[in-house]
Amino acid sequence: MKHKKSFFHMRKGFDFAQAVVEAHRCLLCHDAPCSQGCPADTRPAEFIRKLRFKNITGAIRTIKENNVLGGACGVLCPTHRLCEKACSARMVSEGLPEGADRPIQIGKIQRFLVEHSWDIGFRVFEKPAPRTEKVAVVGSGPAGLSCAAELAKDGYKVTVFEARPEPGGALRYGVVSYRFDSKFLKKELTDVKALGVRFQCNSPVDADNGVDRLLAQGFAAVFVAPGLWAAATLVPAGQRIGGVFSSVDYLSALRDGRFEQMIKRIEGKDVAVIGGGSVAMDCVGSAVRLGARDVHLIYRRSFTQMPAEPDERVEAQEAGVHFLLLNQPVGYVTDSRKQVKGVRLVRTRLGKEDASGRRRPVPVKGSEWILPARVIIEAIGNVAPADSPKWYPGVRVDRRLLVEADPKTGATSRPGVFAGGDIVRGPALVVQAVQDGKAAARAIKDYLSNQK
Repeated sequence: MKHKKSFFHMRKGFDFAQAVVEAHRCLLCHDAPCSQGCPADTRPAEFIRKLRFKNITGAIRTIKENNVLGGACGVLCPTHRLCEKACSARMVSEGLPEGADRPIQIGKIQRFLVEHSWDIGFRVFEKPAPRTEKVAVVGSGPAGLSCAAELAKDGYKVTVFEARPEPGGALRYGVVSYRFDSKFLKKELTDVKALGVRFQCNSPVDADNGVDRLLAQGFAAVFVAPGLWAAATLVPAGQRIGGVFSSVDYLSALRDGRFEQMIKRIEGKDVAVIGGGSVAMDCVGSAVRLGARDVHLIYRRSFTQMPAEPDERVEAQEAGVHFLLLNQPVGYVTDSRKQVKGVRLVRTRLGKEDASGRRRPVPVKGSEWILPARVIIEAIGNVAPADSPKWYPGVRVDRRLLVEADPKTGATSRPGVFAGGDIVRGPALVVQAVQDGKAAARAIKDYLSNQK
């Protein structure tokens, strides 16, 4: 595999001079719309203003106090459709009369400030005086980490139960290293651990009555945020087809010690990735880097209807990925050993709008064909495990088995049990999960104070 080293390291972010120059472009808006555009209330207007006026540690403090995963969000957030979309300094050519230029690169400034805090050894948090109440957090993804940190700031004894060998959830196992590497994550986790949060890995809470057992161990409240690790698939139930991977297993393999094994599976092969979101873009981009002979992206709608970010789509095209648009997979072709050798496709046309607001793909009769491929990666969505409601009895779930929780508090139908992140929202953004954790932490504090 070529460029193996670069696979494990993120691209370099802003340096000090670049960040300061960009901050000086800020219009210093009153009641800044960029801050209103951040789901996690990271307050970009405030930290950019402080950077501009040389209050570097104050800028760092604003980020970390409001978003303990400010670094991760600076790297991974689709800022162009959140805070930067609301920025007043947008181009007149975009049709916004208040604009004067392109939006401030808020995400890059945010990432710089967090990285700079590590470079200068500036620690925002000090370990608080401990309280007696214990809280369990199930899952160490963005929602779980955010909730744990907010509770620990006030001295609550927080234990995070993680099913996998290392903490981080989707940040560690669901994103390719060249977009978000383990060194960056480790430093961000250090800020959480400094508050006294305890991590118990290889400890899944996925048995019947799992939450009950935590409550029986003396935890006064439980925050449920295990994420969505079961994958939707086109493989018929009860069957196994060699060479077909879910995006969950494929991306995890690139981070959990199976990297060399995956190179052997991908290198020199024709690879097809099914899906049109950001996860699919990670899959096609990494397959190119792993040395696939050809990589095809199969998507049943048009290019403009893909949920992946515009820059991700362009980057995949520049890497040499072949986009097969308006094509819908309907099954797989296998050899005598049940190894995949192709995907059955039917061409589609766009019909009327569906519930998503996009035009629905309609199969074209008589247009079936087969695309040869020795490796298929399905990036068609994650779902809740079929037995997950048994983990938290008494908690209402919907027809998709997602937990029903109050969006403002994370409170579930069972007192003392709160939930957030993808297990509530379905697949969503890191910054939204962070906000879920913050909201639930506030509600847990109120709940515990009322128990006295």
